[in-house]
Amino acid sequence: MSELLADAGCAPPPVLLVEDDDALREALVDALTGDGYDVHATSEGQVALELLEQRDFGLVLSDIRMPGMTGEALLNRISTHHPDVPVVLMTAHGSISGAVTAMQAGAVDYLQKPFGHDDLLDRVRRFACARTPDASFVSQDPTMQAVMQLAERVAATDVTALIQGESGTGKEVLARFIHNNSSRANSAFVAINCAAIPENLLEATLFGHERGAFTGAHQARPGKFEQATGGTLLLDEVTEMDVGLQAKLLRVIQERELERVGGTRTIALDVRLLATTNRDLREAVQAGMLREDLYYRLNVMPLTLPPLRERSADILPLARQLLRRAANGMRRPIPELGPTAEHTLLCHPWPGNVRELDNLMQRALVLQAGTLVSAEDLIFENASPCPVVKTPPPDELPGNAEDLRGHEQRVILETLMALNGNRQRVAEQLGISPRTLRYKIARMREQGLEIPGGR
Repeated sequence: MSELLADAGCAPPPVLLVEDDDALREALVDALTGDGYDVHATSEGQVALELLEQRDFGLVLSDIRMPGMTGEALLNRISTHHPDVPVVLMTAHGSISGAVTAMQAGAVDYLQKPFGHDDLLDRVRRFACARTPDASFVSQDPTMQAVMQLAERVAATDVTALIQGESGTGKEVLARFIHNNSSRANSAFVAINCAAIPENLLEATLFGHERGAFTGAHQARPGKFEQATGGTLLLDEVTEMDVGLQAKLLRVIQERELERVGGTRTIALDVRLLATTNRDLREAVQAGMLREDLYYRLNVMPLTLPPLRERSADILPLARQLLRRAANGMRRPIPELGPTAEHTLLCHPWPGNVRELDNLMQRALVLQAGTLVSAEDLIFENASPCPVVKTPPPDELPGNAEDLRGHEQRVILETLMALNGNRQRVAEQLGISPRTLRYKIARMREQGLEIPGGR
């Protein structure tokens, strides 16, 4: 089985199994490990959530009826906090309506007990490899694709990389992309926000501490470096770290070993290091916020994420992905973006980048009704300079507004208007080939429709 997955371009990913029946859990572990999977099993939903915080899983396979946290509650938490992890639910009380409910709540599939060995492996093979890094990072814009190509080359090595970009551009997502494409993908990915932890706790959080090292240290604890052994450690917003602690970090990076706070034993490290910042690092060095020697240690391979306003071809695909994620988290049907909403999204300057777009899609889902998100449902944090395009009455819409063809024509015409008739960019925005776009425009001309931008 491992060879089959490798041929398909997917290494056997770790699977998280949640089943309270001891005998069945043991049997499922045997079946999956025999097929080449790294299986982590637990009988409790809360433990499963803790494991999801510690490492990446390719699939969660969970029973529905469990004491404490049920499978439905676990699915809801995963859909909200780990939306890219596929979940397959198992139950002895299956039904068509139950399967539909599970799928609407965010499950990718549904297994009714008793199920056969082949059925189990078919589901795992189908969905465990579906969570690829490309699926979690939209990169249709040429600018972004160039960054992703470089990131793939970085992932093939163990070189330290520094990811720079404005707040909200997706620096941690890119770090996960590098980890997931590396030889360390089946080991832990550990992230620490250097700006979010008080200065007096950051050292112990990074390097760990021994019992009695300070007041309240009732037992020894490993730090983030040790937790990431064999995997990847991400130092998020590294310039926010105290300069004194930066010197200790520099030594750990150079020597590849550490001593816990209050300890004397040297611990060897095998960790891939990534760092992110939203600051200009040269300016941070000049301002005394970052040690120059640490800057050179971290900046071995720089990667710069462009702001969303400079990758316009990614706006609509990202919006759809984020809308789908929000709908799954709220257990709502997934609406489509209407032409007026698409026009507004394309002309907004996005000062908050992808994070702003994510917030906007969540608000739109709360406000919208029906099957479409319109421009009226988009409430920006700061007033958008885009003119709001009102949805015209049905009798003013081109073509047959009651069918899918009429809807498709409206989308094409609105996008042509928004992009000043630039056919190449319109094709990129709509996710179709220029040849297909030319064919559709020709058909609309035959119907007597006026095409923005001329020939």
